[in-house]
Amino acid sequence: MESNTSNKNNKRSAVINGSHFSDLSGFYDEVSDVLMKDEDWKVGTLDGFDDILYGFQGEIIWKDSQKSREDLGFNLTKEFYENKIKQGKPFNIKLIQQKLDDLIDGNGQTLFEILVEILESHQNITLILR
Repeated sequence: MESNTSNKNNKRSAVINGSHFSDLSGFYDEVSDVLMKDEDWKVGTLDGFDDILYGFQGEIIWKDSQKSREDLGFNLTKEFYENKIKQGKPFNIKLIQQKLDDLIDGNGQTLFEILVEILESHQNITLILR
């Protein structure tokens, strides 16, 4: 199958390039460019990212995924949760504090792991980490 083309089953192939970003907003820009070229809005939240995947069917290749695993790892995830706690409403501070505590204790997911889990939760998508 050719990259970024459709076949008769309407399956596509898309490439997220980890060398194009080093933080979560950069990731959102990358997936917006790759998966929503014709839209006039961009993904800006984890829920928004999850939502756009319902319209995608096929294979998503995450190039330089090891770089992304490091970039979207412990430090950035800790900062992500701390910022939500500082911001307060509308976030569930108790839940976010628990996620932060789990992360610090070595039991929580990093942003990279959360993004991979979101991708893998979609039956219509095959994720390939490269």
